[in-house]
Amino acid sequence: MVELPTNEVVVDLDDGGRWTSLVLGGREWLWTNPALSSVPRTGFTSYIDVGGLDECFPTVRGVPDHGALWNQPWASLDEDEDWDAVQYGEAVLLRRFNGGEPPPEITESGAIWADYRLVAPPGYHFTWTAHALLDCAVGTRLIAPTGTPCRLYPEATGHLNVPWPGTAPWFEASWPSPGGIEMETYDSNDGSAIGAVLVHLSTISVRDGSDELTFSLSCPGQPVSVALWRNLGGFPDDTPYRSLGVEPMLGRVFDLDEAGPGDAAIVPESGELTWRLVISARSV
Repeated sequence: MVELPTNEVVVDLDDGGRWTSLVLGGREWLWTNPALSSVPRTGFTSYIDVGGLDECFPTVRGVPDHGALWNQPWASLDEDEDWDAVQYGEAVLLRRFNGGEPPPEITESGAIWADYRLVAPPGYHFTWTAHALLDCAVGTRLIAPTGTPCRLYPEATGHLNVPWPGTAPWFEASWPSPGGIEMETYDSNDGSAIGAVLVHLSTISVRDGSDELTFSLSCPGQPVSVALWRNLGGFPDDTPYRSLGVEPMLGRVFDLDEAGPGDAAIVPESGELTWRLVISARSV
């Protein structure tokens, strides 16, 4: 048996800054796709889902799919308080782990926190997610407040008990059963693959047996949500597999081009925006 540390995050700066491991509460939480290569994806033009956690920016879906960072190498700025950085066009995104003052809610060792700093022109619009694919068992539950607005995306059409509302890019209903789809359980394979966004939500928990993982995102003055991707053997068509994506999000839509008022994060007049993601684990 391999002795695991209480908490640890491992990143691959050459492979889009991807988180390759997240150990909290004595277990690994991130899923790795065993069927795909884990070599750096630098130079690839189409997204390759190798698992772990990708930083999706400045969009999640649309162009470029899964954002523009997953195939861009990051640089370590060791002389600047352990920040790592990547540039996309006129924007620079920086990230560091467990820096600065610990979050006040951290009372035990089963937690890590990631601070982000975006430097970009005032008014710069974007969406961002920490696109985490989790290694969880059948029956894992997603815990969010009942009644949270949930935006379902077109791939859910065949599973809705109500008609799709015209040409709208999403269908909005309430958690945990939007449109009659029971979304809170990572169930057995049924051939479905559904994307959703829980809007106005800053905290969500994932309960796998007696282990519970909690994501909390803080960015005052900006739209905060949680994106979900529940794949029960429905994607891709040729070689389907299972995956559970739980993605703390700035913004309220997958595709930046579909953002209406209040749906995207906006860089303020200072030209800099900061946010913090806290991930904690406990036994229940």
